[in-house]
Formats: sequence, C-alpha cells, structure tokens
Amino acid sequence: MDPGAPLRSGQDDGAEVERTEEKKDSEAGSLTVVGLGPGEAHWLTPAAQAAIEAASDLVGYGPYLDRVAPREGQTKHASDNRVEIDRAGHALRLAAAGRTVAVVSGGDPGVFAMAAAVFEALEAGNPAWLALPITVEPGITAMLASAAKAGAPLGGDFCAISLSDNLKPWEVVTARLEAVLKADFVICLYNPISKARPWQLREALALAARIRAAETPVIFARAVGRADEGLRILTLAEAVETAESADMATLVTIGASSTRLIARPGDQPWVYTPRSVTKSPSATSQGRT
Repeated sequence: MDPGAPLRSGQDDGAEVERTEEKKDSEAGSLTVVGLGPGEAHWLTPAAQAAIEAASDLVGYGPYLDRVAPREGQTKHASDNRVEIDRAGHALRLAAAGRTVAVVSGGDPGVFAMAAAVFEALEAGNPAWLALPITVEPGITAMLASAAKAGAPLGGDFCAISLSDNLKPWEVVTARLEAVLKADFVICLYNPISKARPWQLREALALAARIRAAETPVIFARAVGRADEGLRILTLAEAVETAESADMATLVTIGASSTRLIARPGDQPWVYTPRSVTKSPSATSQGRT
C-alpha cells in the first residue's frame, strides 16, 4: 500500500484527507510524534502535553487515542495496531494538507514505536513531505518505568530487544539475544508474548538459562503506571517455568551477572545493578535474603 494513501480502517474518513489535499495550501502544517508514557497522566511530559493540546488532529492506535481526553475542534484518527506505516503516511498527508498533527505512541515514540514508522514513511513517500516541520517529543518508556518500580536494575550497561518476529526473523532475534547474553548486558524484552506467539518468551528465557546462572534476577513488570500494574521479582529458573504468565503488557528484564537483590522486610527485594563491575558492593546488599 502507498504510504501516502489514507487509512482504510479505524474511525477516520480517508476521503477527507484527499479532498483537503486537492485544495491549494496557503499555510504549512506540522507533525509531532508524541510519547504518552506508560500510563498515568502525571508521567506525560509537559512538552508532549502541549503538542497534544495544540494539535488539530490526533493519529494513533485506538487504545492510545482513548487515553487522550477529547477536545472540541480536535479530530481523532484511530486505526489498528498492525498498520503503522499506513498510519504514518496518513499523518504526513494530513500535515501536508495544512493540519497540525500529533501522532501518539505509548511510552516513548522512538522505542519500537511510531517515530521510526513516521521516518520510514517520510523516506519512501512524497518528496514534498521533506519540507514539513517534524518533531519527536520523548516519553517515559516501559523499561524506565519498570526499572524505577524495581529499584535500579539498569544501573550498569543494558540493552532492549523486541521479541516480536513480525518485522524481523526469529533467527535474528535469538542471534542478537545470544550475543548480548554473552556480553553480560542487562536485557529488557519488549513484546515478549502474544496469542499468536505464546512460545517465544519461554524459548528466549531458556536460551538465557543456558548462558546465565539459574539465580539471575528477572523482573516481570506488567502495565506499570496503570491501575492493574504488577511487579514480580523471580529467578531465571522460575521465570522459565512461568513464562506463559506474561502478556503483551509485560516488560521482562533479565539481570546481568552483577545484578543484585536487597532484601526488604515484608516486601519484594530491591533490584539493582552496580555501576562498576570492578568494585564489590557492601556485604549487606548481597544475595536474595
């Protein structure tokens, strides 16, 4: 599908864009890609909030748009989660027609989200789009929100990998995962499991268990920042056995060999990764108990 073509799904009328583009534009539009953060409104940055309030049109996945309070004179263009490039092209067409457009993503729009889709559509699309003012407003992504809830697991070197094989082969996913496991990074796993991919998280954790110790801390952080959030601190061995308890709202973090636990009376332990791999933490911060 032409990335500049109007969307065929969701709540938007693509014909409206085509009619608008037939007019001679006297005023250039703009496009801002906005990160909504992980959930609660107080985690939305002031800059992102200002972009949303200034927009004449909001474009995004339906559930993300539902998180934005309706405003008089503002049009929402909702679509399915599987049409990112079409959605991005649609937003660019709106902006080219003189509209002030905000494309919304959950978390941070530059982390496995809509910012890359917008630039992909821009590169392949109408050359006239290159003159559009385009801005990316960052947001708090899931790995930062979950890390803050757990303690400081990202205190040392870390990386993020998406387990989804929709846009890359599973062999590429496992090759990258094996490389960072051997390099001893803390690893944040996005898109860990879905109804169409119920087996991939267990396989990824089993691969980790062949390289890292069974007692390595693993964090299952679900829906952090929302009313139904949950946080579980497991060993790697436990995580392999309970992989199917995760879902697409879960961010899974696998600790490095240096990641440690600090016991807390009556609560889950704090999880942290020392900044230094050469200095030993104090004896009071070692172990699971």
